[in-house]
Amino acid sequence: MQASPPAGAASAAARPVRFPDALAIRPRGPLDARLRVPGSKSVTNRALLVAALADGESVLEGALASDDTEAMRGVLGALGVAVRAEEQRFHVSGSGGRLRAPSRTLDARASGTTARFVTAAATLADGPSLVDGTARMRERPIEDLVRALVALGARLEIRGRAGCPPVWIAGGGLAGGEAGIDGRRSSQFVSAVLLVSPYAARDVELRFVGGELVSRPYVELTLAVMRDFGADAGWTPQGGLRVAAGRRYRGRSYAVEPDASAAAYPFCAAAIAGGRVRVEGIPAASIQADLALLGVLERMGCRVERGPCHVTVSGPTNRLRGVEVDMNAMPDAVLALAVTALFADGPSRLGGVANLRLKETDRLAALEKELAKLGARAEAGPDWLRIEPGPLRGAEIDTYDDHRMAMSFALAGLRVPGVVIRDPGCVAKTWPGFFEALEGL
Repeated sequence: MQASPPAGAASAAARPVRFPDALAIRPRGPLDARLRVPGSKSVTNRALLVAALADGESVLEGALASDDTEAMRGVLGALGVAVRAEEQRFHVSGSGGRLRAPSRTLDARASGTTARFVTAAATLADGPSLVDGTARMRERPIEDLVRALVALGARLEIRGRAGCPPVWIAGGGLAGGEAGIDGRRSSQFVSAVLLVSPYAARDVELRFVGGELVSRPYVELTLAVMRDFGADAGWTPQGGLRVAAGRRYRGRSYAVEPDASAAAYPFCAAAIAGGRVRVEGIPAASIQADLALLGVLERMGCRVERGPCHVTVSGPTNRLRGVEVDMNAMPDAVLALAVTALFADGPSRLGGVANLRLKETDRLAALEKELAKLGARAEAGPDWLRIEPGPLRGAEIDTYDDHRMAMSFALAGLRVPGVVIRDPGCVAKTWPGFFEALEGL
């Protein structure tokens, strides 16, 4: 992959990229690469919303420029918040929690974080809003979030089918208080409520319906961003969450870490093709969820070196080992790991992944079908995926308008001739420069 750009240079993610209808991947290896992946989507979209609600100006350094963050910028603009993009930097003029009722539909596009976060934020607007998105977004449930916001005093109405967008939000403020929230399908519902809670009239306390929460590290990330901007938020002794009302966000300069979810692809590239890949800029203290993938790759036989601000993964000296692992805390890494498992010496089982059926596509069904095209025996259950390697062959891979399908299956082409990725342009959702970087390996 490409070396890091010089200071001040535009990242690949910030440049317009033209994509063919299908893209053949060139086999190669062993690798010896050093790169910096784009800024974290999860941090960028959280920081954009927090900065939009803050008192004063904020500058987000190293922010991700992609379809998902452009969706967030668009809806914030419709709510009266000015966000100016400048290479790898966003300048945000904080609203002090006073959002304007939009004159048009708030289009979240295909961005789940945008749809969930702005549904909560729109409760603070001075008039009604309507949140909508792509056809797939209209199939992604949002009723668990809506119930929690209604319990906290907001008025919302789901206007789509089966508890999915569009969602109408009355605006006028959030009363606060205590509420139960179902975090078993998506942690984004919990994060959405947390992010707006400093602007509720009373403290907000959340308890988890069924006592369960998927992808807890993403909630920890939300809390960390909130505290960095001055909020008082954290866990209760009973295992719930509490946010103090009136502790408003303060504008500041804020560094966005490189995206651990994006880093999963070069890490797995080293596991698949051999050699080593070093990803720059990831702090040793980072709490991004998908860094837990490093421990899984070690179990499979890779060597991992963690520096103060970088991570290096070296491929195994022998064949990769199959693995059984609970991926509940790192769902975005499942696809890259599933493709890596194609090259193991035995079967792998990835569990705790029921929420993959609610992502940009039904990722468990898509993995089952596309892994089989490459020669594996793949079986998906309600919350698990089993991969049994077989003699591998090239194939044309359907990506289902899902960026992670495209990036993950491209990795197989590093070892298997004849792998072709259909609709490669879907990577623009989070990493527009992905294939340029992959070709640089």
